[in-house]
Amino acid sequence: MMSAISGAPGGIETADERLAALLRSRGDCDALTIERARRLAAETGERLHAVLIQLGLIGERALAEALASLLGLPLVIPARYPAAPLFAERVAPRFLRAARALPLAVADGVLALACADPLDPFLPAAIAAATGLPVRLEVAVPIELDAAIERLYPDREEDAEAPEPADTVAPLAEDTERLKDLASEAPVIRLVNQIIARAVETGASDIHLEPFEDRLRVRTRHDGVLAEAEAPPARLAAAIVSRIKIMARLDIAERRLPQDGRIKLAVRGQEVDFRVSTIPSLFGETVVLRVLDRSAVQFDYDRLGLPAPVVARFSAALDLPNGIVLVTGPTGSGKTTTLYTGLSALNAVSRKIITVEDPIEYQLRGINQIQVKPQIGLSFAALLRSILRQDPDVIMVGEMRDLETAQIAVQAALTGHLVLSTVHTNSAAATITRLRDMGLEDYLLASVLRGVLAQRLVRRLCPACRRAAPAPPELVARFALDARSGEAAPMLFHPVGCGACRSTGYRGRQAIAEFLVPDAAIERLIFARAEQSVIEAAAVAAGMVPLFEAGLDAALAGITSVEEVVRSLRSEA
Repeated sequence: MMSAISGAPGGIETADERLAALLRSRGDCDALTIERARRLAAETGERLHAVLIQLGLIGERALAEALASLLGLPLVIPARYPAAPLFAERVAPRFLRAARALPLAVADGVLALACADPLDPFLPAAIAAATGLPVRLEVAVPIELDAAIERLYPDREEDAEAPEPADTVAPLAEDTERLKDLASEAPVIRLVNQIIARAVETGASDIHLEPFEDRLRVRTRHDGVLAEAEAPPARLAAAIVSRIKIMARLDIAERRLPQDGRIKLAVRGQEVDFRVSTIPSLFGETVVLRVLDRSAVQFDYDRLGLPAPVVARFSAALDLPNGIVLVTGPTGSGKTTTLYTGLSALNAVSRKIITVEDPIEYQLRGINQIQVKPQIGLSFAALLRSILRQDPDVIMVGEMRDLETAQIAVQAALTGHLVLSTVHTNSAAATITRLRDMGLEDYLLASVLRGVLAQRLVRRLCPACRRAAPAPPELVARFALDARSGEAAPMLFHPVGCGACRSTGYRGRQAIAEFLVPDAAIERLIFARAEQSVIEAAAVAAGMVPLFEAGLDAALAGITSVEEVVRSLRSEA
């Protein structure tokens, strides 16, 4: 039987050298990283790209894109995987799992084969011999390929080893020891590892596992929006939840009360932390894993996407020797990341920085971070009172939740400390009225407040597929888009969807923000107990760009869409 292999390399060593050069030119790896991987590959006899993945020196998608470019092969998109297995009677699922390959389709008498390692010269020959068809390779992202294989070829042999059939799920829920045994079985461990690995590889921020009467729903949050993922077998729901609780060192026998824990794992060669929360629900325990991938987070204003004028004002406020600087917005608006970025800029040998957080999301080198534990009396207020005796220069309080915490923060600011914190309000001006309603005296507020940053996160349009179109005349007239853009016919960009953005039209997020500086006019308004709208008008007159206008500027620049700005601000424009 003949096999036609497109893009086969002329030799493994030559292909490795070409791949190394391509990775350097693309900026995926530097010369030192390549040299480190090359030495280990020489010692172990493995291929260069395999070592790069094992060491976590490159992401799976980046490597797949590089291999596809190197060999002139197409990159498989998720929609390309078949709905039903092909040649199931000729190619064993165990072989496909081991080889990390999957038949995709037959066209013009040629079999398209997705594979994670297109440099393997034996794989296409073996598939061609088994199917009797010539083979054309396509490069797959390994995590997507694994998910497709798991969906198309469930491992019935290993599943059969599980000690309990589907109709014994209810007794298992009552038997902790047997549930622990089931959670240690290979199918459950593999399913949990696959759910976690898929979420990390695709850049998800959260994993939600929600049990219902007839299924276990798995959803992942990408760029702030939830999307449903491949669901595991419903009969393994209790075991999957127990497996996660074991990994987080939680009590699997306790299923009546909420529990919180952490998991630290090496996923695809990189260290990732997960914050785990379990809550009892009608059909079992709901589990949420917050993905805290330190390698994917960079505390840099440019990465946040904050406008230069806002960064300048925020940095100027942080450079002051004392006072309070606040960051505000709803949950998930990036407040903590912005504060961490500011703290990273302040971090120096000459400054002692202490944070009080609930929870500690990322560990910052050189900064003293303290976890709030209300169950033993370690509240924000109690810790803040003790911290003042530690002679800090900068204090970060995770959130001002009550009057006591706010009063201690004000006293710290009055005695020469710089205090950073967050408040849950919808705008910068609303923060002033919120602190007033909390019970803080006007004269104290006016004397210590140095600045308030209000922000939201909007999804970035995918640069590979976004589409430009003239703005509708009614939008131009309503928001004066022609005056803002300086063009008679302003253009707006819209999401389309492609393989690079998981067909959503968006890829990544960035902040839009407004920054309020309490000048003399605003201080007078604070003393006069003015309403939020009056304070906001005074701030705009002093140069503050409101959140919605900042969002419109981002839309006109092609960064996001008007629909996304309205969605993130939750307002009727």
